Amino acid sequence: MKKWSGGTLILVLSFVLLVRYTFIVLHPTKQTKQSAYDFFRNHVRNDTEARQTAAVAKSKIRVNAKRPEEKPFLIDVKGLSELYDGSVNISRKDSYSLATWTQLRAVLARSDALPETAKGVEEASVAWRELLSVIKRDEFLQIKSNASNANVANDIKCPFAVSTFDEPVNSSRNVLEIPCGLIEDSSVTLIGIPNGKNETFQIELEGAGFVHEQKPPIILKYSVYLPEENSTKEPVIIQNTWTSEAGWGKEEKCFRGRSTSNIQVDGLASCNEQLVGSTMEKSQNVSQSVTKKQNNSSMEHGHVRENFPFMEGNLFSATLWTGLEGFHMTVNGRHETSFKYKENLEPWLVSKVRVTGGVSILSGIAKGLPVSEDLDLIIDVDQLKAPPLLRKKGRLVLFVGVFSTGNNFERRMALRRSWMQYQAVRSGSVAVRFIIGFHKNADVNHDLWREAQAYGDIQLMPFVDYYSLISLKTIAVCILGTKVFPAKYIMKMDDDAFVRIDELLSSLKEKTANGLLYGLISFQSSPHRNTDSKWYVSNKEWPKDSYPPWAHGPGYIISRDIAKFIVQGHQRKDLKLFKLEDVAMGIWIENYKDNNSKVKYFTDDRFYNAGCDTDYILAHYQNPRKLLCLWEKLQKERQAICCE
Repeated sequence: MKKWSGGTLILVLSFVLLVRYTFIVLHPTKQTKQSAYDFFRNHVRNDTEARQTAAVAKSKIRVNAKRPEEKPFLIDVKGLSELYDGSVNISRKDSYSLATWTQLRAVLARSDALPETAKGVEEASVAWRELLSVIKRDEFLQIKSNASNANVANDIKCPFAVSTFDEPVNSSRNVLEIPCGLIEDSSVTLIGIPNGKNETFQIELEGAGFVHEQKPPIILKYSVYLPEENSTKEPVIIQNTWTSEAGWGKEEKCFRGRSTSNIQVDGLASCNEQLVGSTMEKSQNVSQSVTKKQNNSSMEHGHVRENFPFMEGNLFSATLWTGLEGFHMTVNGRHETSFKYKENLEPWLVSKVRVTGGVSILSGIAKGLPVSEDLDLIIDVDQLKAPPLLRKKGRLVLFVGVFSTGNNFERRMALRRSWMQYQAVRSGSVAVRFIIGFHKNADVNHDLWREAQAYGDIQLMPFVDYYSLISLKTIAVCILGTKVFPAKYIMKMDDDAFVRIDELLSSLKEKTANGLLYGLISFQSSPHRNTDSKWYVSNKEWPKDSYPPWAHGPGYIISRDIAKFIVQGHQRKDLKLFKLEDVAMGIWIENYKDNNSKVKYFTDDRFYNAGCDTDYILAHYQNPRKLLCLWEKLQKERQAICCE
């Protein structure tokens, strides 16, 4: 009887499963919404399998802890589960902006992940929750407005400029709000008078922070110690940074005759030479009498005071502006100091300018700020949208992944209106997508999301957009170019670069379809061991004295087989993560060669790493105005003419 009952139960369960399969799989209902988890589940194994794999990997590591060649294992990263929460419902259309999340999950959870991965993921989970809340609110308001036949007004959240003229800065509130961060060529100008209440004053660029953070980072603290009458103390300007994790960084001082840093920033000296004292000091004769030396010392001190840019009771106009490599301070029209951007303390993070100490600020203005587009006012949205893709034999000719950051709205619009209008792109044989991480500003993330839905050309990354995590974007480009938009060739680009797609495609016809690295290639280069360098690499990160060949990051192309090798290698955790993305690509290609695969390195001087020249294929460091100018010249002159 028990056997018969068991058999009957099995038959009933089998019948139920068959019916379920018939209605769900063979006759699916049309759905407009799905959970984020459902979208992710279609591409990778489920969480249980991932946990089992991680447990097995961890046990192997414990057994073979002494083996240095052992593969990294998966770990629990705070915030990762929230990013991949299965209870979140988003539309299928919206899910397309998250196409890489599934396969990046294992990379984000690696035990040998890039140093700032955990921070970037945790902060992204907070930003994602905030964004989902805003999206839900907008949907409610839209439904409500449709019901009442009213329009929902969208305030301009990211204006070009903000000032204190309407609300003067005073001693009780010396703060200038920066709505959406700073970008290249943004500037903050303060007009004030050192008032003698204190021997020093400070200008701080405060970073964006979430509600749960105790204190946001200080992107730059600019401290001024004023010259004093009848004092042997030297006036000095000190620049530094602060984070809750690392505390204060290394001070960079500009004062009499010397600087703590001799590195140039954007070609400008870290300290103005006029700050260093008179030429009298250099020409002094060591045989001079003690009395004469004392007189010269007194004269020299007066000269330093005279040339110091800030004086008690004297009006000053100070402009702090953002360059490509760092911050620069100009006082009364003269360059005074420069300060290199520090790792993970980039200008897009700035949310406030705070002034403290012995100074009266009369007015302040920040301009050249990132401006988001009012989508309701753009009349050519349809001409700028990503077109349907045209695949021959299942593959595109080229996939282009453009690295951008959330608040670089103007650069993306300039690209959409310039080289992204090439016929090859508009016809769908070449696909272009912007690769962007989260911002720490909720308004920027919201505007970015609306932009993604309007143009269909943005891929959002599951981490905050720190420069140190840029190699994760390279892996994402390879995922997109092999799995989402399968292409014969995959290109990585920056959003301040202009590329002649027609000339590039013509050049690729002459190249091999396998084992290809094409761009401006560096065949002999060594790691930067100077800790002040933006590209500093420790011996632990790269112990060798030289790098394998690599192509400069503004723009390069790899063949599909290399991209596929990179995706699979990171999924198997066979490839090493490296923080310099273009060099990382060279390292991974070297691993590809070690698997008995041939690589063809094609270097082309028409890929300009810095600037532009006649007959370019790619021109770098082009601002939005120049990007549009280059396109206009190509249309009118039919020649590759630069817009310097």
